Amino acid sequence: MFEKVVIANRGEIALRILRACRELGIKTVAVHSTADRGLKHVRLADESVCIGPADSTHSYLNIPALISAAEVTDAVAIHPGYGFLSENADFAERVEESGFVFIGPKPETIRLMGDKISAINAMKASGVPCVPGSGGPLGDDTDEILRLARDIGYPVIIKAAGGGGGRGMRVVNSEATLLHAITLTRVEAGNAFGNDTLYMEKFLENPRHIEFQVMADTHGNAIHLGERDCSMQRRHQKVIEEAPAPGLSAKLRNKMGEVCAEACRKIGYRGAGTFEFLYEKGEFFFIEMNTRLQVEHPVTEMITGVDLVKEQLCVAAGAKLSLRQEDIRINGHAVECRINAEDPDNFMPCPGTISSYHAPGGLGVRVDSHIYSGYIVPPYYDSMIGKLITHGSTRDSALARMATALDELVVDGIKTNIPLHRRLVRDAAFRAGGTSIHYLEKKLGLK
Repeated sequence: MFEKVVIANRGEIALRILRACRELGIKTVAVHSTADRGLKHVRLADESVCIGPADSTHSYLNIPALISAAEVTDAVAIHPGYGFLSENADFAERVEESGFVFIGPKPETIRLMGDKISAINAMKASGVPCVPGSGGPLGDDTDEILRLARDIGYPVIIKAAGGGGGRGMRVVNSEATLLHAITLTRVEAGNAFGNDTLYMEKFLENPRHIEFQVMADTHGNAIHLGERDCSMQRRHQKVIEEAPAPGLSAKLRNKMGEVCAEACRKIGYRGAGTFEFLYEKGEFFFIEMNTRLQVEHPVTEMITGVDLVKEQLCVAAGAKLSLRQEDIRINGHAVECRINAEDPDNFMPCPGTISSYHAPGGLGVRVDSHIYSGYIVPPYYDSMIGKLITHGSTRDSALARMATALDELVVDGIKTNIPLHRRLVRDAAFRAGGTSIHYLEKKLGLK
């Protein structure tokens, strides 16, 4: 096992990684910007290194500074968490070229799955069902583009090959607006991702977002740990996640999970990953693979009893998976609400000082958060300040516990989206299960 690990992230995920390291007897190095000196994991880590100013470009995205932090502290591995550089193949490559272990997939795998076109082609070759589409990048031949869209059938969605996080995509409902939409998306993709390559897919009008958690080692073993339903989202950003997906049969779960595990074996995957699908009318369609730990990983941990971060660390250290597929059992139901420092009505970020904080408790309640009374939420980073997770023997009991926990949760001094979550967990359609990815936006009047 590693002697010392650099945690190349901040906030709740950094604290989550620190806890897993401590359980395994691994010393930790917390890196932080000048704005994050007061973070909880910085105070708890064995060592800490300031890597730059508040602006993430010069701190959490500063590759030389992160590698230097590993060098000066004699660390042997770097855990990227999620966000920031977690899916940056160049970072993973630089880490390994510098003699450290990158706790995640190999750089070439990140590169393969990071480009949406190459990812789709790799999944097709592995037998993973994909959305009907262009099958490659869109060229400059307008007649060919128009023909392709007619063959796919409107509506279609234009996507950036290097996109992610809900950015770099545009829905087109008719031929009259197609070429203009492609021009706009190409410019946006070039500016946002440094890659203006686009592709086209059929736009599924009322799908659910269902994803499968996988874990693979360097010895050719791969397993899945069931699925999560992440359909409650706005502008492609997830708000509530749950596991397992309501209404999905065990037979279909096992079939799709094994498809994902087999794809991992074929591409030589290493570590934790997530296959994301659109699910409509009983069919799955691959959209992308996240080559990292997900924000919503706790709901999978709650229903399987598997510590995904500890498993990540062990696999990165060269160990075989500690579990076989037959060891994975789905126990009950779990729900996660993302708690953000934002106005619950217009979603504008609301940084500031938390004057008082009280976390809920009780059987089946988990809080993953780095905040405390007096903590100053900075304006420089993502607005998520924590995750509230509940588990129950049934979906109804998990939702009942979530409603109670949300009523107990107190975060004063700033605005948060807690009032929105209180409404959503009592919403009749959500409680019935199976809402589509468009439900929340329609409910909020955003569509």
